[in-house]
Amino acid sequence: MDFFPLLRPALSLIEPERAHRLTIIGLKTGFGPRDRAPDPVSLNVDLFGLQFGNPLGIAAGFDKNGEVPDAMLAMGMGFAEVGTVTPRPQPGNPRPRVFRLADQGAVINRLGFNNQGHAALLRRLEARRHRGGIVGVNIGANKDASDRIADYEVGIRTFEGLASYFTVNISSPNTPGLRALQGREELEALLTRVLKARKGSVPILLKIAPDLTAADRADIAAVMLDLNLDGLIVSNTTIEREGLVTGPYAHEAGGLSGRPLFPLSTAVLADMYRLTGGKVPIVGVGGISSGADAYAKIRNGASLIQLYSALTYEGPALVTRIKRELAEALKRDGFARVSDVVGVDVNG
Repeated sequence: MDFFPLLRPALSLIEPERAHRLTIIGLKTGFGPRDRAPDPVSLNVDLFGLQFGNPLGIAAGFDKNGEVPDAMLAMGMGFAEVGTVTPRPQPGNPRPRVFRLADQGAVINRLGFNNQGHAALLRRLEARRHRGGIVGVNIGANKDASDRIADYEVGIRTFEGLASYFTVNISSPNTPGLRALQGREELEALLTRVLKARKGSVPILLKIAPDLTAADRADIAAVMLDLNLDGLIVSNTTIEREGLVTGPYAHEAGGLSGRPLFPLSTAVLADMYRLTGGKVPIVGVGGISSGADAYAKIRNGASLIQLYSALTYEGPALVTRIKRELAEALKRDGFARVSDVVGVDVNG
């Protein structure tokens, strides 16, 4: 049963981080809906050697410590991404560090990779090893790391064999200097070392910011193609505010997510699809709150999609609604599968 409509008024009155923690506790104790209906064949996606029942996943940041990936899968998600996780636990930035802009369907956060570290996540992933389902691990670097690239290498070595895929997160705006790793030389060094750290063939994806210049995006596309990286996630939160949000929290430091991010993140998605010639699978994330949004991401180059912020406002029923609306859009336009639609608005 979905208790969210009953709990939403109370949760909206609670400080955002505390409300989120209560949500995680509720999911851990079974207070979450289950979607037992099989996904329509039109939503099935074969990618990275993995079979996704549907293209909708929970983005990193929701379940930083890998406490509820199975609850998210049971809710009807096609996959779950845990993290961002760093080698050593770290508290993140001082509170308050999460701000709701409910009237605009947005959130600003400056959490700063707060998480319990590799050891805690490793225990949880080991415990669920035989449960199945696609669970990716989003890896990051400790704020005080002397060699940040080494932190990513350790992440690969620690979770290989447990992660369905990896996401290399160098695009959070809340760790000073982290986004500098998106520069061409820095990115080549990072990805070369990360790929060498991988012993098998688990897919490795790169998550980028929406605030990159055209030259930055071209460099990233060139590096990914040169190194044959498996995939890309577009995009992380934005540090832009002008023309996106207004109100008392609009100029709080941190990354902006939610509905206002949709146009910017989708434009960057289409550009990266174009720059990579459609050769690099892309996960589209940023501002999705409906089936129409999900469909637009796919038409602009996304093979998979993720959401997070909209769930905080609309609750778990959103997952089923997006899937239904997406399947209806495919049928309406005469497409048999999600893969038939990827990039049609860019190619056209």
